[in-house]
Amino acid sequence: MRLSLIIGVVLLILGVLSFFVPVPVSHSHSAKVGDTTIGITTHDSEKLPPAAGVVLCGAGVILLIAGTRRATT
Repeated sequence: MRLSLIIGVVLLILGVLSFFVPVPVSHSHSAKVGDTTIGITTHDSEKLPPAAGVVLCGAGVILLIAGTRRATT
């Protein structure tokens, strides 16, 4: 298999998964008053913007087409 085919498949899978699987994000907030520091860490799961998923899927499809055309010639 050509490298472009493998990268195309990986990008296509990541693009499809980006529509369904949320990405965990952690934010740390702290405040210092005198010698005391108070810290809070929040955890949230956010999905990627749909435009990012479309770009990943599009790039994967383009690489798949380019890899198959180059492999047959």
